[in-house]
Amino acid sequence: MELWKQSASDLSRMIAARQTSPSEVMQAHLDRIAAVNGAVNAVISLRDPDELMNEARAADNAPSSGWLHGIPMAVKDLCATKGLRTTWGSPLFKDFIPEKDDLLAARMRGSGAIFIGKSNTPEWGHGSHSFNPLFGVTRNPYDLSRTAGGSSGGAAAGLATGMLPVADGSDMMGSLRNPAAFCNVYGYRPTWGLVPSDADGDTHLATLSTEGPMGRTVEDIARLLSVQAGENPQTPFARNSQDFAAALTGATLKGKRIAWAADWGGAYQIEPGILDLCEIALRQMQDMGAIVEPIAPPFPAHKLWQSWTTLRAMLNAGGFKPLYDAPERRAQIKPETIWEIEQGRSLTAQAIYEASTIRSSYYAHMARLFDSYDAIVLPTAQVWPFPTDWRWPQDINGHKMDTYHRWMEVVIPVSLIGLPALSVPVGFGFNGLPMGLQLAGRVGNDAGILAMGQAWHEATNWPKARPPQLP
Repeated sequence: MELWKQSASDLSRMIAARQTSPSEVMQAHLDRIAAVNGAVNAVISLRDPDELMNEARAADNAPSSGWLHGIPMAVKDLCATKGLRTTWGSPLFKDFIPEKDDLLAARMRGSGAIFIGKSNTPEWGHGSHSFNPLFGVTRNPYDLSRTAGGSSGGAAAGLATGMLPVADGSDMMGSLRNPAAFCNVYGYRPTWGLVPSDADGDTHLATLSTEGPMGRTVEDIARLLSVQAGENPQTPFARNSQDFAAALTGATLKGKRIAWAADWGGAYQIEPGILDLCEIALRQMQDMGAIVEPIAPPFPAHKLWQSWTTLRAMLNAGGFKPLYDAPERRAQIKPETIWEIEQGRSLTAQAIYEASTIRSSYYAHMARLFDSYDAIVLPTAQVWPFPTDWRWPQDINGHKMDTYHRWMEVVIPVSLIGLPALSVPVGFGFNGLPMGLQLAGRVGNDAGILAMGQAWHEATNWPKARPPQLP
């Protein structure tokens, strides 16, 4: 049995039953990293293998502290990890060693995970293409000339290749979903507030980004979410954790009502073949008993974009102010981040108020929509994985993208109001590249969305059915 091919949940059960050991699991994954990471570049800041094996051997006979006991993990390089280099992909932090874990890392370490290194990300997580001046680009395991997406691109590529059994990520503008679609794995953006932030900086207005789980199975995502979730008394908008894996038992799509939003009435440019692939998947969901109905755009796309770009720019301008205000530091920040900051610095209070009003109206509208539907569905991405030497797609179908992130607009209907959303694999296009579909539901219905994803996984299991063809 090749241990690197097993899900994290299966490895956990095998370790608990003493059918394998943390040291055997660690050695298998270190061997896999040695075999393929040179080509893919997903795992960065890898710790010394001897140190890792010593830590794994210590776990062999140690009492379990959680379901992640002895499971190797590479934490996304936007999350601080005690004693392990954390850079945010920025030259400004190329040698930074945190003195403590961020809350997310602390919870995963507390459940028994062994941190082997970090997963690659774009600088500051800006842009859905994982490249930075410190570690270079993460390549798509299905075509090494293409991007793995981002900002959780290292996590997605590490999962797809078996270098990582399960992974964490974060998502503001699709960063858990887009790379999952590009790499034929699952990425889950939880209801906003379910996975809390640390008590640093603004924690009241900064409600666009969240951390969450990624995996090759929905069970792994559900189990990792239970570790990551749960209130932080030092931050507002708390939500309690639960046993999300228990909700997967007996999962079915039968009778589930799904609203198919497609390209939002033509508002979102989408490359040829993506909508076709999604509609094939939706017909299969119908065969499984779901009721799929095309719907008109639930809300004007230009209003969503106005609200999103305003609020995002406001948060970037505030968060990056100390770096921007120091000219020698500003010179080392990527152009896209500088653009975000300067957009935010030019905002008026009235513009921010209007953006928040739009978001409030959209939230109320979607709450009414979910009275009739269990989920709304959109393609996870508007483009296929693109060449690694692009910074970002300049146009789609001949339509110029007017910002560095306009090509990711299809994720905004979820992100703007913190809906729970699971990107599920839906197969491969004419070009041999993978794609995904976003299943999004009512705020707080994380268990329901994961159960729908589990039913789809049991019927298709795309990660196992078509793994990347690497050595």
